Amino acid sequence: MKTLHQSFTEAVKDIKDGSTLMVGGFGLCGIPENLLLALVETEVKNLTVISNNCGVDDWGLGLLLKNRQIKKMVASYVGENKEFERQVLSGELEVELLPQGTLAEKIRAGGAGIPAFFTPAGVGTQIAENKENRVFDGKEYVLETALTADFSLIRAAIADKWGNLIYSKTAQNFNPMMAAAGKITIAEAEEIVEAGDLNPEHIQTPSIYVQRLIQGAQQKKIERLTVQKV
Repeated sequence: MKTLHQSFTEAVKDIKDGSTLMVGGFGLCGIPENLLLALVETEVKNLTVISNNCGVDDWGLGLLLKNRQIKKMVASYVGENKEFERQVLSGELEVELLPQGTLAEKIRAGGAGIPAFFTPAGVGTQIAENKENRVFDGKEYVLETALTADFSLIRAAIADKWGNLIYSKTAQNFNPMMAAAGKITIAEAEEIVEAGDLNPEHIQTPSIYVQRLIQGAQQKKIERLTVQKV
């Protein structure tokens, strides 16, 4: 059985200043929102956060950003977060922007134990500066190194007490690959069932990648509400 926590604060208590985190989600879809709220309360500082984007100003990673807890973001999209934009332009926040596919593959490679790979994405741009370039079959590629993290914070729909995880539709996004790339993976799930209750063919993250588990309801906020004019 995995370590099953009852308190989100307890689950993240050993995340220290200067830690590198991977945080699952895409916008507000599939984010570990309760673990992030607990991190806000701990006031841990100087975090390097690897995530597709920084969400919105008043929820998820946006709360850590507003609280000046993030030193560096490694992401593929600035998104709708005005505070993110302000901190970048003012020089308060260090940002490494990557093509989304490159970011995903860097994380996947880290989880698979692959130290680096070549990709055509970014060739001839600032992304390729100071990186090795090679030609394969007449096409130029740039070398990208893998990403890992001290902790991965992820969100699942259902978990069993062994730590096997199932995600809900597009909330799967970056979560499975980040689960594999974290030295310690902390998963929050909306529902936790008994060990053996899940169909093995439906499991998307095997328990070997998960060290801590906690159950938490999700508020399921909408990042941008678009309605038809009547």
